[in-house]
Amino acid sequence: MTLKLTFIGLGVMGYPMAGHLAKAGHQVTVYNRSTAKAEKWSTEFKGQFALTPALAAQDADIVFCCVGNDDDVRSVTIGDEGVVNTMKAGSILVDHTTASAELALELDTACRNAGLSFIDAPVSGGQQGAENGKLTIMCGGEESTFHIAQPIMSTYAQAVNLMGQAGAGQLTKMVNQICIAGLVQGLSEGLYFAEKAGLDQNKVIDVISKGAAGSWQMLNRHKTMIEDQYNHGFAVDWMRKDLDICLSQGRKIGAKLPITAIIDQFYAEVQAMGGARWDTSSLLKRLKATD
Repeated sequence: MTLKLTFIGLGVMGYPMAGHLAKAGHQVTVYNRSTAKAEKWSTEFKGQFALTPALAAQDADIVFCCVGNDDDVRSVTIGDEGVVNTMKAGSILVDHTTASAELALELDTACRNAGLSFIDAPVSGGQQGAENGKLTIMCGGEESTFHIAQPIMSTYAQAVNLMGQAGAGQLTKMVNQICIAGLVQGLSEGLYFAEKAGLDQNKVIDVISKGAAGSWQMLNRHKTMIEDQYNHGFAVDWMRKDLDICLSQGRKIGAKLPITAIIDQFYAEVQAMGGARWDTSSLLKRLKATD
C-alpha cells in the first residue's frame, strides 16, 4: 500500500531513512533546515520538499521526525511552524529523535488533543544501520497505532519493537546508551591493556570475540580503534547529549548510574582534546593520552 509520508530532518540518519521510504514506493515529502539538502534529497529520490515542517506535513498519513534534541523536536512539531498544526485528523506522528521521556509524554498529549496519534521511536544502529536499512527501533505508544506504523518503519529497520506506552521507547533507548557506554570503555581498556602487555591486539580480539566478551562494539570497532581512526560512527557530542538524558532520568527515578556518570566525564575529556566529532570509540584515544 502506497502512503503519503513526511520526513522531518535530513541528517546522517534521516537522509537515508527517508530514502528507504521513497525507494519502497511511498510518496515522500521532506523538510530540512538547510533547504539545499532537502532539494538534493528530492532530486536523488524523486520526492518532494517543503519550506516549513507545517507545509511538509499537509495530507500526510504518517509524519516522521529525526532531529537533534528536545528543543529541536518541539520546534518542528508543536512550534509555530510545527507539523501538529497541519496534520490531518487520524494521522500518526513518529519521533525517531533520541530525546527525553518527558517530551514523549508531552507530544503524546499534544497529538491526542489534536486528534492525532503518536509514537516515540528512537533508533539504534548509527549511520551505517540507517544506510543499510538495518536499524533497531524501540517504540512507545498505543498498540493499534504501532501496528499501522511498524511495517513502514521496517523499510529501514531490521527490528521494530513496541516497548510499552508513550515514553517507553525513549526509556529503552536510555538503557541502550547506558550499556554502550560501559561496553566501549571496557573495550578501550582491554585494547589499551593488550598493547601495554605486548600482545597482538587483532589476535586477542579474534580469540575473545568468540567467547563471552564478544559484542557488536568489539566486532565493528576494534580495527579502527587499533588504527587510531575515529572519524566515523556516532559522535562524542551526540553521546554526551544522550548520556545527559540518561543521568537526568536516573536522578528522577532513583536509579544509580555510577559508571555511566564516570564515562560521561571521560567523554567530556575527549571533547576537551578536540574530539567532539570523533566517534564514541575514541575513549581509547583518551586512555593513550594519559600516558
